[in-house]
Amino acid sequence: MAKKLLVLPGDGIGTEIVAEAVKVIDVLKSDFNLDIEVEQALVGGAAYDETGHPLPADTLAKAKEADAVLLGAVGGPKWEPLDISVRPEKALLGLRSELGLFANLRPATLNKHLANASSLKPELVEDLDIMIVRELTGGIYFGQPRGIKTLENGEKQGFNTYVYSESEIERIARVAFDLAMKRGKKLCSVDKANVLEVTELWREVVTRVSKDYPEVELTHMYVDNAAMQLVRAPKQFDVVVTGNMFGDILSDCAAMLTGSIGMLASASLDENNKGMYEPIHGSAPDIAGQGVANPIATILSVAMMLRYSFNEPELAQKVEDAVSAVLAQGYRTGDIASDGGNKVGTTEMGDAIIAALRG
Repeated sequence: MAKKLLVLPGDGIGTEIVAEAVKVIDVLKSDFNLDIEVEQALVGGAAYDETGHPLPADTLAKAKEADAVLLGAVGGPKWEPLDISVRPEKALLGLRSELGLFANLRPATLNKHLANASSLKPELVEDLDIMIVRELTGGIYFGQPRGIKTLENGEKQGFNTYVYSESEIERIARVAFDLAMKRGKKLCSVDKANVLEVTELWREVVTRVSKDYPEVELTHMYVDNAAMQLVRAPKQFDVVVTGNMFGDILSDCAAMLTGSIGMLASASLDENNKGMYEPIHGSAPDIAGQGVANPIATILSVAMMLRYSFNEPELAQKVEDAVSAVLAQGYRTGDIASDGGNKVGTTEMGDAIIAALRG
C-alpha cells in the first residue's frame, strides 16, 4: 500500500523551495519506484487568508491521516498585526502538539565543498557533524499559564510558564541516547540547572537514563556556555539534547557553522517515527518571489523523511549524494556563494540536483 505524504508549502519562500522538493519526490516516484501518494494543503498565513485560521481543521485531519508531512515555512510581516492566537506560527505549534511530534532532530553537517562558506575558520568546522535533539512539545512554548495582564498600578506584565515532567524528559533523553549509540557514543545535555529548577530536574532525569546506556559518554553543559562552545570548538559535540527553547536557539546558531541556515534540514518525530520534515529557516519574506532562495535544506528534509518515516535509506542516500555532487560541481545559491562558483537561483539549483539524481 502506498504511503501518504502531505505537503504544506506555507508562506514566503515556502512555496518556492517546496516546489523543488516536490520535483525531487516526483523523480523518486518515476525513476526509483517510490510508492507514495502526495497531497497538498494550506497552512500558516496562506491558510488564514483563505479560511480565517492558520491551521484549518481540514489540514489537520489530512496531517493526521498522512504517514509524513513536508512543510515549507510560515509567517511574515503581513500577519504580525494579528492576535497571537491566529498568527501563522500557531500552525507549527498546533501540528507539533496534535501529531505528538516531541523529538526534533536537527543535524548540523558541513558539506566539505562549503568549508569557506562557514562564518568560522575552515579548520574549526572541517568534517563538522553535530546532531541536535530538541524536545518539541513541552517547555516554555507550551507551558500554562501564559499571557499578558494589567497590574493594579496599570502596568502590563507578560508571563510564560517553563515546565517539564519527568516522562517528557525521559522520552527525549532516550531518543538522544539511541542516536548517540549509532554515532560517536557521546551525548551532551544542555540545561541551566544552576538557576532554573525545571532544568535541575532535566539534569537529574537525563543522568538517571544514562545508566541504561553505559557505553555513551554523558556530559552536561549550561546553555550559555554551550552557545559559546559551539562557535569556539564545535567539533567537541556529537549529539546534543536539550529543551524546546534552548534547542530552538542553539540549532540556529549551529546552522551558521555549516555556511547557511539554508542548508539545514530537520525532522520532528512521534513515538512511531511518523514525522514532519522542514528546513529550519523561516519564510524569508524579504526574498520571497525572487527565485533566489536555497532549496537544499528542504530537499535534504526529504532525505530525512525517506530515512526516518518511509524506511528508504538507500533513496535517502541518493538524494544526499545528489546534493553533494551539485555542490562539488560549483553550483551555489546566493547564501552560499562566498567562494564564487556558478551562482544559480532556486529552480536552477533544484534542476541541477534532479540531474545529479538521475545521472
